[in-house]
Amino acid sequence: MLFFPMFLRSTNRNKDGKDHRYFSIVENRRVPGGKTVQRTVLYLGEINDQQQAAWRKTLEVFDEAEQRYTTMSLFPEDREIPADALDSVQVKLSGLELRRPRIFGNCWLACELWQQLGLDQFWQQRLPEAREAVSWEKVLRLLVVNRLLDPGSEFQVHRQWFVDSAMDELLETDFTVAGKDRLYRCLDRVLAYKQELFVWLKQKWADLFGAEFEVLLYDLTSTYFEGEMEQNPKAKRGYSRDKRPDCLQLVIALVVTPDGFPLAYEVMKGNTSDRTTLRSFLQKMEATYGKAQRVWVMDRGIPSEAILQEMREPGRQTFYLVGTPKGKINQHAKKWLDLPWQRVRDSVEVKLYQQEANSTCWPKVKAGRPRRAPCGASGWPACCASCA
Repeated sequence: MLFFPMFLRSTNRNKDGKDHRYFSIVENRRVPGGKTVQRTVLYLGEINDQQQAAWRKTLEVFDEAEQRYTTMSLFPEDREIPADALDSVQVKLSGLELRRPRIFGNCWLACELWQQLGLDQFWQQRLPEAREAVSWEKVLRLLVVNRLLDPGSEFQVHRQWFVDSAMDELLETDFTVAGKDRLYRCLDRVLAYKQELFVWLKQKWADLFGAEFEVLLYDLTSTYFEGEMEQNPKAKRGYSRDKRPDCLQLVIALVVTPDGFPLAYEVMKGNTSDRTTLRSFLQKMEATYGKAQRVWVMDRGIPSEAILQEMREPGRQTFYLVGTPKGKINQHAKKWLDLPWQRVRDSVEVKLYQQEANSTCWPKVKAGRPRRAPCGASGWPACCASCA
């Protein structure tokens, strides 16, 4: 986001023997060639004797001698202060200059979102102040706002971002909240409450946004390090999605809703196989949020046949949408080629293919490739209790 310096411009006109003064807010813009042009942002109009009282602007200033704030009215230097104006001062517009500009609006909005989600209450209960100079909830809020607006390292927050923002005013604290060691220690403190945080946010998202959690998207990615990483036992060599098999890496697994709300994540060793991760996540979701009729959507390389068999158990009530291995497609393709298409939506047609005790829906999306549909999901024909 770019910000351009703005200033007040006054224009005098003599009309019918009377002097009229008009004000505008003008900004400087730099154009190619090193030139600067001026653009009128807002026309304020004339300030005459009748409108003078309505146009008076007040400013809250800090009186260093009295050590308190006071409110004063501002008037241009070439106009006399009215007799009825109290606590007034004349301002020399040409002498005004901007010092230490700081971002405020987006920081304020991020803090409002923090409070709307009730995170101030959540963390104040779990991170008591004790003897600390500043509460850990404020330290964490600073980190979260930075990640939302301008993601950077803790050292970058300590070195530059905090000073360039208005977070000291919004948090009602000083630079103590951005101490380098304090920022690092804060992350260690919050890790123990990860599961409680997900449960809290799930309920808040459901209350505020009507979020639904019947369909879960599960996927994995990896991130690599250019170094020895001797102090990180999880840094291992494995299948690199970044095409860097020469580097140590971590595997990150994430469960989100179709709306993008995360429900769980896990950081695992870099040599973790995708097929070994799903069982633990199924157990974690059931232990955290209880059993429910959920539909898991994932790539074909994630689940093993043994895991899919467990998900098909009647008592589990777990459905899934997953790509079928090419080997199985070749085995059964000839059997469903002659089956009729059934239209379930304007752009979706399916074939109901019976295989032993199970049923499988193979939908055809116009202008798209075939995908498997979760049985019993809204908009699809009901099949059996699970997708084979």
